[in-house]
Amino acid sequence: MYHLMEGKKCYLRTLREEDAIRMAFLVGRNRHYWSEFEPRHEDAYYTVETQRERIREILIETSKGREFNFGIFDAKTSELIGNISMYGVKRHPFLSAFVGYSIDKDWAGFGYGTEAVRLVTSFGWKKLRLHRIEAYVSPRNIGSIKVLEKAGFTREGLLRELLFINGKWEDHYMYGMLEHDVKRR
Repeated sequence: MYHLMEGKKCYLRTLREEDAIRMAFLVGRNRHYWSEFEPRHEDAYYTVETQRERIREILIETSKGREFNFGIFDAKTSELIGNISMYGVKRHPFLSAFVGYSIDKDWAGFGYGTEAVRLVTSFGWKKLRLHRIEAYVSPRNIGSIKVLEKAGFTREGLLRELLFINGKWEDHYMYGMLEHDVKRR
């Protein structure tokens, strides 16, 4: 199942096994940058083999309609600059999913994350027919908070000690967007 979504700054497309080399480079290059807000990984995570296996697993989940993972590519150069996923897809009575994303350190702060989130939420409304899309974000991650708010998400609350990241439990804000929030804009 292949998907392509095009924006002005970037485009999203389903990751394929042949993207494993570029994914290994991306995650390796951002290993320390992303580790501030994400759990640290074993060294094997940063290998081409592990990234290829992750892509295979995600493609299986995609075929079941549970998770959709996309590379974020610069529209001008087609360079892989991040990844974004819609995961935890729940059907009726919820019709909901979560969105999560990571942008390369050199591309952060230029609007790519916001555009990618808008593209993937549009996919959620139009292709998956969702009613609600959610995201978790660390209160310390100001850049990601700005991305979600610019993309139209609303802060709905604080989830105490939600995730165990790098040796300690971390609070996270819960952000959400409903399909009729988009229709109102």
